Amino acid sequence: MKIVLIHGQNHQGSSYHIGKMIADKVDSEKEVVDFFLPRDLNHFCLGCYKCIEGDENCPYYEEKKKIMEAVEQADLLIFTTPTYCLRASAPMKAFLDLTFTYWMSHRPRKRMFSKRAVVVSTAAGTGAKSAVKDVTTALFYWGVPYVKSYGIAVQAMSWEMVKDKQKVKIERDTTRLAKKLSSTKKPSIGIKTRFIFKIMAGMQSAGFGSSPIEKEYWGKNGWLDKKRPWN
Repeated sequence: MKIVLIHGQNHQGSSYHIGKMIADKVDSEKEVVDFFLPRDLNHFCLGCYKCIEGDENCPYYEEKKKIMEAVEQADLLIFTTPTYCLRASAPMKAFLDLTFTYWMSHRPRKRMFSKRAVVVSTAAGTGAKSAVKDVTTALFYWGVPYVKSYGIAVQAMSWEMVKDKQKVKIERDTTRLAKKLSSTKKPSIGIKTRFIFKIMAGMQSAGFGSSPIEKEYWGKNGWLDKKRPWN
């Protein structure tokens, strides 16, 4: 199993440690790759829309390509982000902005519809659930059919400061999560994903996409008809 971890911070804090615990517990032969933000992609989207005509037109394409090639090859994606001001970290949000052409409304990738993912966020107090949602929303629109979330208030500023009782709970929770994520069976596609994809196909067919390039992309994949990326 190929596992890619994308961390919304450079330091190895509580969110990082929980993500690594999940990866370590996955019951499978595995190959694990880590990316750290902003170390591995230190840019914000400029809103130039050049990527609409082709991802290679993004001014940060080469850095983004290294991450997204690994993402496309992975079986399991693990996202970790601290909770900053009740939301995901700025580097994580910047990464999601830079990958918006992967959304079903633009040029979704067939491989995304066969992956599993988990999103982890920790907070000293409240906000972890909303931070997790920032990422799970993007993953849904990428087409990832099986997404778990784990948001928890650790009441500490570092992993070393997390109380032993809380670590016992995290140990137990991550074991359960890893078991669910260890399956090699192809995940099923939910009704909501099927519905949104059908709506997007209709919009592209009617010429309501962002660019003729997108409509051509959908046509080449056969998605303007009845063919679907999960079939």
